[in-house]
Amino acid sequence: MLTPNLIMARRIAEAASSLERDRTGHLPKSVTVVLSDDILVVTLNEALTLAEKALAKTTAGAAQVQEFHRQLFTNSADPLRLEINRISGRVVREAAADIEPRTGSVVHAFTTGTMVQVFLLTSAVPSNTEDDKETTFQS
Repeated sequence: MLTPNLIMARRIAEAASSLERDRTGHLPKSVTVVLSDDILVVTLNEALTLAEKALAKTTAGAAQVQEFHRQLFTNSADPLRLEINRISGRVVREAAADIEPRTGSVVHAFTTGTMVQVFLLTSAVPSNTEDDKETTFQS
């Protein structure tokens, strides 16, 4: 049985994937959503285009790709904020984005005044505990 938080996380993952496709024309391979108290972290896995991946192979190019995605998020995050509010019933007070150019993961963090540190880990066997608050949506 899926818990309400897991259902909410899945819906947010689907919205984030769809909005990323609309925003960039590129669908991420998968989206991982983690909900914890007042923090929501959305990770768009393998979200870069082939051109962005090629550009990110150099230090200068990676910096350009990072800045591009930060600005893109800053200028187009409102639809995702509205979807998060609609799905969760909670208002997003703060949002930030970062990208890891080597892996192509784009991370969106939504908080309520809390400092967030995000660490992308290697794949692990998913647990099936009742109180899981994480979901991955395959595009």
